Amino acid sequence: MRLCELRQKEVINVCTCSSLGCVIDVEIEEKTGCIAALIVPGPGRFPSFWGRDHECIIPWKCICQIGEEIILVEIDEEKCRKK
Repeated sequence: MRLCELRQKEVINVCTCSSLGCVIDVEIEEKTGCIAALIVPGPGRFPSFWGRDHECIIPWKCICQIGEEIILVEIDEEKCRKK
């Protein structure tokens, strides 16, 4: 699977059944070259043209399943690492 394919998938939190958005980037471990986390944009500011306050970083271990159209994750959104 390529990064461009991951970016087309919507991330769904199975704990809250809510959409977190689509993948905008990945975090890679330097030593192994493996994907360490998916990065999803946080909620937008008002008005939305000012951008976003943060990004949610979802550790790879929190991914339950990657399907054709969605990625299921199990994560506490309050404790989600943010940039």
